[in-house]
Amino acid sequence: MPINTTLPTTLKPYFKNELKLYTLEYNNGNLQAAWHHLERAHIIGQQYPVAHTLVHWKMLQFGFKIKNSKEVFGQLPRLIFGGVKSFVGKVPVGNPGGANVPPLKPFPISEEIKAIFVKAGITTA
Repeated sequence: MPINTTLPTTLKPYFKNELKLYTLEYNNGNLQAAWHHLERAHIIGQQYPVAHTLVHWKMLQFGFKIKNSKEVFGQLPRLIFGGVKSFVGKVPVGNPGGANVPPLKPFPISEEIKAIFVKAGITTA
């Protein structure tokens, strides 16, 4: 069982780019596109506690910003337990991280994100 800590340097640019695109879309009022980039950042970073927790923090903030109580309350346990699950290597691979999906259900990873993992030299499951 792998014990993960920080995001590998080969994966950081992809993770940071998704967060940058999230901020850009959010600031432009494109909430659906912004959320899409948060989900992608979640999938890319979910195996690493700090990155995983950061995305859930941003998802919680997003829930507050759009006044979505389901998202806010759904993010609280994810924020608390997500990083722990990453640390011990027990994440539901491919899960996009929002309160609109079961927190422990794995999802297929898109070919585009699989390609990111390949480029970064990361194995996903």
